[in-house]
Amino acid sequence: MGKIVTADLQASTFARLEQLNAIGAALSSERDISTLLEKILLAAKDITHADGGTLYLVTENEQALRFEILRNDTLGVALGGTSGNPIGFPNLPYTDEHGAPNNSMVAVYAATHVETVNIEDAYTAQGFDFSGTRLYDENTGYRSRSFLTVPMRNHENVVIGVLQLINALEPASGKVVPFSAADQRLVESLSSQAAIALTNRQLILQLEGLFESFINLINLAIDEKSPYTRGHCERVPILTMMLAEAAHTTTTGPLAGFRMNEADRYELKIAGLLHDCGKITTPVHVVDKATKLHTLYDRIDALDVRFELLKRDAEIELLRSQLAQRDPQLAVAAASPTAPEPQSAAEAEAIETAYAARLAQIEADREFLHRANIGSEAMSPADQQRVRDIASRYRWQNGSAETRDFLDPDEIENLSIRAGTLTAAEREIINHHIVATIRMLEQLPWPRHLRRVPEFAGGHHERMDGKGYPKGLKREEMSIQARIMAIADIFEALTAKDRPYKPGKTLSESLHILGKFRENGHIDPDLFDIFIRQRVYRDYANQYLHPEQIDTVDESRIPGYRV
Repeated sequence: MGKIVTADLQASTFARLEQLNAIGAALSSERDISTLLEKILLAAKDITHADGGTLYLVTENEQALRFEILRNDTLGVALGGTSGNPIGFPNLPYTDEHGAPNNSMVAVYAATHVETVNIEDAYTAQGFDFSGTRLYDENTGYRSRSFLTVPMRNHENVVIGVLQLINALEPASGKVVPFSAADQRLVESLSSQAAIALTNRQLILQLEGLFESFINLINLAIDEKSPYTRGHCERVPILTMMLAEAAHTTTTGPLAGFRMNEADRYELKIAGLLHDCGKITTPVHVVDKATKLHTLYDRIDALDVRFELLKRDAEIELLRSQLAQRDPQLAVAAASPTAPEPQSAAEAEAIETAYAARLAQIEADREFLHRANIGSEAMSPADQQRVRDIASRYRWQNGSAETRDFLDPDEIENLSIRAGTLTAAEREIINHHIVATIRMLEQLPWPRHLRRVPEFAGGHHERMDGKGYPKGLKREEMSIQARIMAIADIFEALTAKDRPYKPGKTLSESLHILGKFRENGHIDPDLFDIFIRQRVYRDYANQYLHPEQIDTVDESRIPGYRV
């Protein structure tokens, strides 16, 4: 008979050890902190047949225990964790109001003394205050009896929490019994595994938080360089994830098989946050070039001064002519060697008419250059020729009395930009930011779950027809994630109101342009269809566009969209 009992005991012990090993493996693979904490408590209850339990974590200031999970099967109580029910109990402080150690609370004692406390009956136990337990029992009709309270120590032997079990139940009878020595050893082993798993998860989350903070630091530096791109590095990853989720949930079409897990989502999020990190190398005066003549300042003001000098010279010539008409001798004395001879009344009138015409011409040319300088509209070949005509029409003297062409070659080049405010050389500088982004990201030793970040982030200026940059990739050479980010980057730029060279476009205008991009092979057609069909544009607009930009959209009129 004794051999049978021994064999049964050995089998039970072996089964519980197997269970403990399985629990350890499950804990090490869990990524969500709340679910992990819940698994720890439920596993401890399971291997000890406990009716209830509580899991506490040490607070950030390491001066108290905070309730995280509370379960009681008999009472049907489930608080904290994944239950969705908050725990309203206050923290358990390590010291009382006088600063003395709070050793009367068994959970605090276990944490501060790093010692397991195994109590057969809370009502008869000495040295601890169970008045709160008695009050709880009175209010619920429950009878708290056996307690097993175990500190959770991590790999550095630091207590990070406390695991407390209540009322061990005898499996056969359901009778409340004390926690056995075997129960205690198993829970101590479990609590150690759990503490290490929890610490590892917390360390991973802290490192991820630190990593994202460094990314935000780079983006902040870019934003500080240029207030006009502020928010772009924030909004593009948001829109990227919106479109990615829409693609993930689609059940029809070529992208019906596209799916992401949490690691995939995190990888894409990081790529979105870093997609423009190379802009930290871009000269600020190019990024902030609000007008065609803008360098460190807008040179249109210098042209205004030259136009005023032209008006002054024209007026001086008029006054000289008028002076000669009234008093030839005085005019000769006051005039320069090139002063005009006295004219007749008809000649004087003709001079005044010519003067008025010249002023009108000067003012018309000045207004034209002001309009051309803005760069908000495409410039026709006729307008470009007019810039060159103005450059040769006038001459002016600088402060050193040197006669100069009205516009120098650099000013002619900038004012003749066909669209936008950037010259070809400046556009090349701007485009170089994606090359810098790729080079910077490829230098980092990415872990396995983030190894595609450089490809995702570096492909948002590529085109489906292979005419993009920097690598000229075609659609089939790009990941779906990179194609998603390309659409997000374009749509954010179209709708952004903080760009110096253009106003933020309305929703319908932006979708019309995006549709044209779809038709000319710029963006992925299948993702474009999802963007429209699942109203991703509307969700984004409701959160990030100004109300005046959100107009009525007729999807049937969007170019390239297959209704």
